Amino acid sequence: MSKDHSFDVVSKTNLQELKNALQMAQKEIQTRFDFKGSSASVNFEEGANTVKLTADHSVQLHSVVDLLQNKLVRRGISLKAFDWKEPEQLPSGGAKQQAVLQQGLSSEKARELSKAVKGLGIKVEARIEGDSVRVSAKQIDDLQAVMQALQAKDFGIPLQFENYR
Repeated sequence: MSKDHSFDVVSKTNLQELKNALQMAQKEIQTRFDFKGSSASVNFEEGANTVKLTADHSVQLHSVVDLLQNKLVRRGISLKAFDWKEPEQLPSGGAKQQAVLQQGLSSEKARELSKAVKGLGIKVEARIEGDSVRVSAKQIDDLQAVMQALQAKDFGIPLQFENYR
């Protein structure tokens, strides 16, 4: 049994769960008393993978961000999947903020993951394949040790393990 065992390290967000969380947040904004008559909203631009939040003032924008983050966590979406930009003041007195959804591993993160796997001192091989990192080894126990080590370290993005064989 000389065949290697392997798994892929990826960073993906379930877009359907994201849309459900955004829909729930927008629905609550429409029904909450403190948002009545305001221009507060949550929008998702699927092509750019960007969430846009708007509000009448910065305090209300902070409430919209908290509401959205609460809905995302309830739907099982990691907040690490978003790159939050700084809030901006609009000329009309309102405020807006954007969050970019990070899908897949960037080349820097893939190199960082590969370097971390090689630095463990376990007999495994890490290869960068597109937007994932394939880790392979002869022993299944080595792969499980790598998984635990990667979960314990914070890379700033949510990690998932796929194609475990």
